[in-house]
Amino acid sequence: MSRTSPEASRPAATEHDRDAQRLNELGYAQELKRGMGWFSNFAVSFTIISILTGGITTYYLGMLAGGPIVIIWGWLLVGGMVTLVGAAMAEVCSSYPTAGGLYYWSAKLAPPGKAAVWSWFTGWFNLLGQVAVTASIDFGLANFIAFFVKLVFDDSFRATPRTVLGIYFVVLVLHGLLNTFGVKLTALLSDVSVWWHLVGTVLVVGALFIVPDQHRSIGWVFGQYENETGWGFTGNAVWVAAIGCMLAQYTLTGYDASAHMTEETRDASVSGPKGIMTSIWVSVVAGFVLMLGLTFAIPPKSYDDIAALGTFSAGQIILDAVGGGFAKFLLFVIVVAQFFCGMASVTANSRMIYAFSRDGAVPGSKLWHRINPRTRTPTNSIWFAAAFAFVLGIPSLVTNKAGVPVAFFAIVSVAVVGLYISYVMPVLLRRLAGDSFQPGPWNLGRWSPLIGWAAIIWVVLICFPLLLPQFSPVTASSFNYAPVAVVAVIGFAWLYWVLSARKWFVGPKVQGTPEELAAIERELESLA
Repeated sequence: MSRTSPEASRPAATEHDRDAQRLNELGYAQELKRGMGWFSNFAVSFTIISILTGGITTYYLGMLAGGPIVIIWGWLLVGGMVTLVGAAMAEVCSSYPTAGGLYYWSAKLAPPGKAAVWSWFTGWFNLLGQVAVTASIDFGLANFIAFFVKLVFDDSFRATPRTVLGIYFVVLVLHGLLNTFGVKLTALLSDVSVWWHLVGTVLVVGALFIVPDQHRSIGWVFGQYENETGWGFTGNAVWVAAIGCMLAQYTLTGYDASAHMTEETRDASVSGPKGIMTSIWVSVVAGFVLMLGLTFAIPPKSYDDIAALGTFSAGQIILDAVGGGFAKFLLFVIVVAQFFCGMASVTANSRMIYAFSRDGAVPGSKLWHRINPRTRTPTNSIWFAAAFAFVLGIPSLVTNKAGVPVAFFAIVSVAVVGLYISYVMPVLLRRLAGDSFQPGPWNLGRWSPLIGWAAIIWVVLICFPLLLPQFSPVTASSFNYAPVAVVAVIGFAWLYWVLSARKWFVGPKVQGTPEELAAIERELESLA
């Protein structure tokens, strides 16, 4: 497996020219500002994965569906499989380092005459997943802010669905504004976020191990099974465990951000894949430590009560285990980490919308593809991402139920289904392409077939527990509306394709001749 580039030590100017030349060969002008190194590229994906976001807000799911044995062993299983999915993606990213990422890869790897349709549906699945993951991150953050504010101000604050939706709106606006200010600011904040997450995880886990007088036993943490889902049919343990594994599966998403940021990253054909892989393995290791800390610290006599708190469960464990002002400080650290996560998600989401619009695939593409000449960022796409994410949170006004945060988990399901289907479509095409695929400097060598097929099979398996009901009995207030959202968006994409797009969408477009691309780049440089 190749991980390094023999050209990595060349001067920055030469490196920039080489990156721009490769982008020109792929058909695009260097419109975005290429100011990120590999660490900043990794930082964006690591920040979106954010173990202090997904691992905290969906911890309740592991408690309800399988308990400690699923939380601990499920994290390791899912972490290993996600590493394979990421490796298969990274290999393709090395060959095609563009902001379009997945849908561009599908177009280049599709069978003759099928590039447009594969590109179209890969792009729409990715767009759905990107927007939903932004929504799930910021909606989870809004809930956690409500929990924190209520803790600080005691009973003077009520976290109603309307209040949480209002907090959600404010958070999305703040993330839109931060991204509007330019890639330098978001890159800086993402770099800070890496250390904030790592130090924050050490503080949280250290406190959970050191402060409490009592801990759960090793046998309980690694072997206790719990089922609070309501499903009691014969053989339900496998189904319940599959639902509980979504704690890890949801947390370990969003690393395609490294691909979407490649047009803003130096030495992109190596830095992009390196960003994907580093963000995954660091998150798997740090997240496992976090899962151990939280599970050992669950109070002995209140498991069911804490599990019933939903997205607040992990916060309550920290509060009960540590107590006092230090617990509030740790919860504040988590809130800031989640804020960083949402900011980075909007960054990656907007780049995907920008790239997809550049090829005319989104209604109103000319508007969403427009670049702010001063900041060299896709400002309109940033606000498109924020607005669309807010729409996904509106059903929370009627579907939130105490102990079963239905709207939140539905958004989580949409995010994972949309993203992972878009992740695996180009991987499948790469496998079918065989020797016609030209590997980049970062590749899997002889391990590529085994890793690629294992990734494909895993993604097929994980879709079922996300699209079917997680809790029983199924009622209007506990209904999983994720399938409705997925079908609605994909149905729209299919109708749009059949009625219109198939007549004009040809997949990724070439922006012009080498001379025309150079002219675009000179014009943007002059306006900066």
